[in-house]
Amino acid sequence: MTEPMDGLGAFHPALTRPEFAWIADFVYTRTGIVMKEGKQNLVTGRLARRLRHHGLNSYTEYIDRLKDPNNPEIRLAIDLLTTNETYFFREPKHFRFLRELMTERRPERSPVRVWSAASSSGEEAYSIAMTLADCLPATDWEVFGTDISSRMVQRARSGLYPLDAADKIPRAMLQKYCLRGKAEIDGYLAIHPVFSTRVKFERLNLIEPLPALGYFEVIFLRNVMIYFDLDTKRALVQRVSSLLRPGGFLLVGHSETLNGIQEGLTLVHPSIYRRTDGSPGTP
Repeated sequence: MTEPMDGLGAFHPALTRPEFAWIADFVYTRTGIVMKEGKQNLVTGRLARRLRHHGLNSYTEYIDRLKDPNNPEIRLAIDLLTTNETYFFREPKHFRFLRELMTERRPERSPVRVWSAASSSGEEAYSIAMTLADCLPATDWEVFGTDISSRMVQRARSGLYPLDAADKIPRAMLQKYCLRGKAEIDGYLAIHPVFSTRVKFERLNLIEPLPALGYFEVIFLRNVMIYFDLDTKRALVQRVSSLLRPGGFLLVGHSETLNGIQEGLTLVHPSIYRRTDGSPGTP
C-alpha cells in the first residue's frame, strides 16, 4: 500500500495505526515527548527518507530495526522526530529580562553561566551569548547549549545559518557579532569566532539523569514541556531547577506554565521563575 508523493518525487509506504502507536511509544519512552493522534504526517514526513535509504517496504520493517537496542538507527530516528522550530531572539521579552538582570545586578560570581537546555540548532544559545557579551563586556561568562539531537548539536557547533536568519537579530548585534560567509560558506551567516570559547554544545537527553553540569544563574527551558505529560514535566522541572544557584532564574516558553509543579520556584513574571528554596551547597 502506498500514499501519494512525499514532496520529493517518490512514493512511500502508508503508516498504519499500530505502527504509529509503536513509534509514539518509542518516542515517549526515550524522550518523554507525547506524540498525539494526528502526528502521523509528521512521522511519515521525517522518516520516509530512512525507509528509502534502507530499501524498506513498510514502517514495520523499520520498526524491527529500532527494536535492536544497539542499532545506530535509533539515534537517527530520535533526531528526526524531535527537531523543532527555532530562530534568533525568539520571545524577545526573555532577552530583555536577561539584559536587565545582568546590567542591574552585575552578578558577583564568575563565570556567569547560562544554560540553553533545549538549544536545537543553536540560535537560542547564541542569542543569549550576544546579550551577555553586550552587557557584560568585562565579565567572564559562558553559555552551555544542549539538545537531544546529535544532528542539531553539530549544526549549532558550526555556527553557520542561512542569511535570512539575520532578520531576527538586532542590527547592532548583527554587525558586532556576525559575519557574512565567503568562499565555501558563501550565502551563510557565521557567528563571530570570538564566541567559540564561550559557547559550548553537547548532546543531552533531559529526561535521563543529568551529568555533573555545575550551577547556573539562568536556565532557558523553553518550548519543551508542551510536548510532555504532567509527570514528566514535574520530574524535569525538579531535575533542571536543582542546577540553579539560589536566586537564579528559570525561563519557560510563553505558552508554558509551571502551575502546580514549581516547587522551590516563585513566579516573578509570566514564564519567568526564581529559585527561592535556599538550595543545598553551591559551588
